[in-house]
Amino acid sequence: MRARTAKPCSRASTSDDGYTAKDISIAGEGVERRESGFHIAGSCVPIDRAIWQYRNGEDPEAIRSQYPTLTLEELNEAIAFYQRQREEVDQTMEERRRAEDAYTAANPNSAEVKEEFERMRRQIAPWRI
Repeated sequence: MRARTAKPCSRASTSDDGYTAKDISIAGEGVERRESGFHIAGSCVPIDRAIWQYRNGEDPEAIRSQYPTLTLEELNEAIAFYQRQREEVDQTMEERRRAEDAYTAANPNSAEVKEEFERMRRQIAPWRI
């Protein structure tokens, strides 16, 4: 594979999670490995978000519509990387899920926030198919 300079986010010199190019290694064509996991190269999109949807039956075009900053080619490269490195990506995704669950357990939403989310769910329920 040809070496290239990794940019954590194409829109800024650092990513939303604060990583700079020196914090990133190229995991495979179209994918970067960061401390927080795999990301679609040149973006702030974690691969696990797109892969979770892919594993649940979404096609690449539908997934791409939710990430307007990505091209279909970038998304397909990430899916191909996942298929080649499934075990490693699944392990990283599980580690990230456990960390997120631990954070959520340690920082529960207040009753007011929970009530507001429930109110919003009821408001959008009639429009859901």
